[in-house]
Amino acid sequence: MEGFDAVKARDNLIRGIRSLAEEEHFSRVVIGISGGKDSTVCAALCARALGPENVYGVMMPDNVQADISDSVRVCASLGINSRTVNIGEMHKALHTALARDTEGFPVAYVKESDVNVGPRLRMTTLRYIAQALGARLVGTGNLSEATVGYCTKDGDTSCDFALLGTLTSKEVVAVGLTMEELPGELVEKTPSDGLSGKPDEERLGVTYQAIHDYIRKGSSGDPEADAIIRRKEQANMFKRRMPKVIDAFAV
Repeated sequence: MEGFDAVKARDNLIRGIRSLAEEEHFSRVVIGISGGKDSTVCAALCARALGPENVYGVMMPDNVQADISDSVRVCASLGINSRTVNIGEMHKALHTALARDTEGFPVAYVKESDVNVGPRLRMTTLRYIAQALGARLVGTGNLSEATVGYCTKDGDTSCDFALLGTLTSKEVVAVGLTMEELPGELVEKTPSDGLSGKPDEERLGVTYQAIHDYIRKGSSGDPEADAIIRRKEQANMFKRRMPKVIDAFAV
C-alpha cells in the first residue's frame, strides 16, 4: 500500500496504549479472541505495550466454533492469559425466554436478530470480566468494517478504546505482518464473521481492497462497488454515532 508505513503505525499504536493506560490509570486489558486478524493483532499490540501478563484473552464459542484452535494458538503464541467461556447456554436461554407464552406481545424468530445475539452476549461477558479484573475492554473493529457497518451495535462496537479504528482491513494485515511473534497465516486468514459461515467479502458484496481504496483514494475504481459501499456507509452511520438526544428545550 503506497504511503503506508506499517512499522510506524504499529509503534504509534503501542505508544498510544501506554499513554492511555498512564492517563486513565489502568494496567490490564481484556480482549475477545476470535482467531481472526483483528483480535490477533490487537492482542499482540497490547502484549507489547503492557506485557503479556496484563492481557486477558477470552474465547467465546457459541456451542461449537470450528476454528477455535486458531484462537488457542494466538493466546499461546503471545503468552497472554486466556480462558474459554461458551455462550451457547446463554443464547439458548434467550430463545427459551422469548418462546415462552406470556400475556404480552409475541416475538417471532428473526434470523438477523438471532445472528447478532452472539456479539452482544460476548460483549456482556467481556464487560463482566473486565470490570471484575479492573481492566479495560479493547475494541477490535477496523475502519473498513465501521465504514460499511459490518459490526453489531452494542456488540463488537462496545469497548473502552478502539485500537484499530483508524486502520483499514488491509492496513491491519500489514501491521500484523511486522510482528514476528504472530503466525503469519492467522494475520492473513480469510476474514469471516464466525456467524453466518460465509467469508466477509461474500456477505458484503464487495472486496476489502475495494473498501480500502474507497476510504483512502475516494473511489475503488469500480462505480458499482462504490455505490454498494456508499449505500452501506450511509445506512449504517447510526452505528458510529452516539445515540441521538431529543432536546426537551428546543424552540
